[in-house]
Amino acid sequence: MHGSTTIPTCFVGCDVGKAEVVVFDSRTGRTTKIPNTGAALARFAASLDPDALVICEATGGYEAVLLDALVTAGRHVHRADARKVKAFIRSLGILGKSDAIDACALARYGTECHDRLARWQPRDRQRDRLHLLVSTRRDLVRERVACRNRLQAPGMAPIEPRLCRILAALDAEIAGLDTDIETLINACEPLRQTVCVLRSIAGIGPATAAQLAALMPELGTLGRRQAAALAGLAPHPRQSGSNDAYRRTRGGRPEIKQALFMAALAAAQHNPTLRDFYQRLKSNGKKPIVALIAVMRQIIVSANARIRDAQLS
Repeated sequence: MHGSTTIPTCFVGCDVGKAEVVVFDSRTGRTTKIPNTGAALARFAASLDPDALVICEATGGYEAVLLDALVTAGRHVHRADARKVKAFIRSLGILGKSDAIDACALARYGTECHDRLARWQPRDRQRDRLHLLVSTRRDLVRERVACRNRLQAPGMAPIEPRLCRILAALDAEIAGLDTDIETLINACEPLRQTVCVLRSIAGIGPATAAQLAALMPELGTLGRRQAAALAGLAPHPRQSGSNDAYRRTRGGRPEIKQALFMAALAAAQHNPTLRDFYQRLKSNGKKPIVALIAVMRQIIVSANARIRDAQLS
């Protein structure tokens, strides 16, 4: 995604649902409904002013048809973070909730923040497929952990055979996904190069490398502070008056932070440079979790720099 120096002539908020898209046009002040189908959205995109800016939210993939239609028609669109939009709506004092209210709020969000909003760019289809495989694997791993915990709980003997069969099925599906992920990465040269660079960093194994390649495709194009912030590893101050509390890492993509946790644990034990860095922070009075997060930040910053250098060479 990238920004735009063009000043939009109007702002269009789109609240996307499974069956239809509720549209608010700031120029006319009208709210309309459009079926969430390729043909209807293609006509809608073609009818927009070339300098219009469309704002929609990420809605579990239901916005994909709208994004494709707008990009194909050459229109500018921003896919907003739902948390930021909700905070914006609360700041306006709006308590009601409806599709029309949300569409209007999205248009107003674009009006006030358009100079800071990145324009949507379609992702590579292979990377999209990798994202789907990695996300599915992550969900199944969570289910497997929950099932194992349930199996170890007291009184589970009556359902133990069923839980064991579920665990066996989950193990088989996760193994199958691992094979599919490896096959996809080996068949796509850009992905293979990215994963090779990530694997060269101590602590990052094949699963973590695949997750980073899928969940953070911007690696190699960011500054060090941007990379840390996108990974949810940027410390934010908590200071008021004479009170200066520990800084907390907030925002970003939590799934990246989760993927880096085990990598940081391994690096803090087996990578000489990061192990010394981790121990030095602890000896200076930092809590172990704070020192570990600093290691995670070092890993993602290093990954970003190495991928950037590999792309330039």
